[in-house]
Amino acid sequence: MKVVARRIEGYAHEIDLEGGHELVVDEPADRGGTDTGPRPTQLLASSLAGCTAITIEMYADRKGWDVGRLEVDVELGYEGTVPNSFAVSIALPAELSEEQRHRLLAIATKCPVHKVLAGEASVTVTERLEAA
Repeated sequence: MKVVARRIEGYAHEIDLEGGHELVVDEPADRGGTDTGPRPTQLLASSLAGCTAITIEMYADRKGWDVGRLEVDVELGYEGTVPNSFAVSIALPAELSEEQRHRLLAIATKCPVHKVLAGEASVTVTERLEAA
């Protein structure tokens, strides 16, 4: 999969993702941006929330459990400009048993984004320069 960021103006960038999806990232005005899109770190927290929700829903579907209007909140903490904490809250239906709820909480930590952020996955990041 390939993701490409192209400058629009200032700190605003259009992000093109394989599959035809596009979005804009930027910084807020108090950080020199124009606030035309979320900060990249907010997208990171969004990825964690979405991946957690989907992982829970996939598991619940296989078990035949109804998770209703599942909601996953991620509170992002910063040390300066770098995220240093992700507090995940999961709202599950009261009708689920305590055993089901605890199992779904354990499954939530198995989402790929959680594994990367928690350092449980072997990840390599490489950089190279190209002439534009």
